[in-house]
Amino acid sequence: METAPPWKVDNVMHGDLPALAAKIAKALSQGSEYVVTQPAELRVLREMSDAEVSEFAKSRGWRVIRRLGGRQIEFYNDASVRAS
Repeated sequence: METAPPWKVDNVMHGDLPALAAKIAKALSQGSEYVVTQPAELRVLREMSDAEVSEFAKSRGWRVIRRLGGRQIEFYNDASVRAS
């Protein structure tokens, strides 16, 4: 039996994560980065471990960087994933 990724429970993403993923995807389709600074968006990501956030990004072809002690999280398209 296949195990769901850690950021999914019963193959359903936690709370507002689908909406945030859609927002990030839209921003990255139009530009090179998306900086998460809004408290509500940060709260969604803080509910996940660093490993879960990294896997969430990697599974979508993104790279993630945490700055300012986690008060700012940046997502980028991962060129190495897209090139392969």
